[in-house]
Amino acid sequence: MLHDEGGTGRPILLLHGLMGSARTWSRHVSWLREHGHVYTFDAAGHGRPIDGDPTTELFVADLAAALDGLDDPLTVIGHSMGALHAWCFAAAHPHRVRALVLEDMAPDFRGRTAGDWATMVSAWPQPFPSEESVIAYFGEVAGRYFLDSFEKRPDGWYLHGSVETFRDISEEWGRRDFWAQWDAVRVPALLIEGEYTITPEGQMRRMLEGHDARYVWVAQAGHLVHDDQPGTYRAAVEQFLTSLD
Repeated sequence: MLHDEGGTGRPILLLHGLMGSARTWSRHVSWLREHGHVYTFDAAGHGRPIDGDPTTELFVADLAAALDGLDDPLTVIGHSMGALHAWCFAAAHPHRVRALVLEDMAPDFRGRTAGDWATMVSAWPQPFPSEESVIAYFGEVAGRYFLDSFEKRPDGWYLHGSVETFRDISEEWGRRDFWAQWDAVRVPALLIEGEYTITPEGQMRRMLEGHDARYVWVAQAGHLVHDDQPGTYRAAVEQFLTSLD
């Protein structure tokens, strides 16, 4: 579940979003190695079993157990679900985190439901017979994200987890907020939000209050900011990582 991507120096951990995988960071690992020793991680329920209800606390405990061999404080870079897990991990284990990069995720989605979304995902035409069919169905950016995540079998490409698990992960966000966990964070943070965000309006800017944090808004970027506008994303992250030193 924890993958050593190489590099030297302070550890950098990359956490993927919902329905993603460690491989979704493949286009960014090479330049991140210039700033530290890079690790990627596959969340439970994403290509591997999940042991219990998919609560945020379960994901944080699973992550903490996987990182037991790493002693130095981590810079944790997370996208969407991975960003939430990153700051909740920092709140629960403050001595294990040096800094955070949080992409397109906010603390409070209460009132939203994933029912219609899960129905749509269930209707995807699996298996996708080829890489080209995945790109054609989802578009270039999202298509590459799913090609890095899906399970390839002899007859084509399949979702790498159950729709029910993905739905339940998202449904938790509609029932509770994570402001208390964010307020417990005491390390520097970079907050990155795309123009076409999924986050409730104004919440990521509100996260600046009372924190050692900076905010970057990325024009012409959707939820996958790091792949939609990779140059802008890299410049912001490299500037932040350099400032830590």
